[in-house]
Amino acid sequence: MRTCSHCAVTEPEPLDGALAKSQAARRRRVIDATLALAAGGGFDGVQMRDVAAEAGVALGTVYRYFESKERLLLEANVEQVEALRERLADRPPTGTTPADRVVDVLRRASRTQTRQPEATAAMVRALGSARPEVSDAVERVSSAMTGIITRAMHEGDPSDRDRAVARVLSQVWLSSLVGWVGGVDGPEVVGDDLERAARLLIEVSNED
Repeated sequence: MRTCSHCAVTEPEPLDGALAKSQAARRRRVIDATLALAAGGGFDGVQMRDVAAEAGVALGTVYRYFESKERLLLEANVEQVEALRERLADRPPTGTTPADRVVDVLRRASRTQTRQPEATAAMVRALGSARPEVSDAVERVSSAMTGIITRAMHEGDPSDRDRAVARVLSQVWLSSLVGWVGGVDGPEVVGDDLERAARLLIEVSNED
């Protein structure tokens, strides 16, 4: 509660917390609607008007949070990577060496994505067609994966070399998904390619 400076009336505090929760809930519904539509129809299945209808919000609300469907899909991708980080916190990667643990992380990330082929294809297409105005979301996807990989390497602060190796591996992961989405490689090939890349980069780095 707060007291008016000009009178003895006690005024209620503004409902900032309630408003923030309400906005977060609407944003959550929009993201969930986007993923549902993408799972059913890929990139072309995500239309802003359909997202609004699926989420039960006004079209203007969707545009208030996300200026384009590319932004919608990229933000959904950010949330999926963050969800992976939380799962790894609950069930840490296994392995006795940094390479083993990173391979476990990358294989788990790939399995998650390949279980949702249409939605993953939509998000990968959004990454590939991203314009400068959504580059921040692209960078957040890459940075989140880089952070996940460095934490799998070892405890404590990562070195510059750790970050460089992790950033390259995050780019390899995204490139592998592009190949899978395009029908070039199967899920097992994606996993094997990621393991080879992780072992080459991490083991060579540790030898230097």
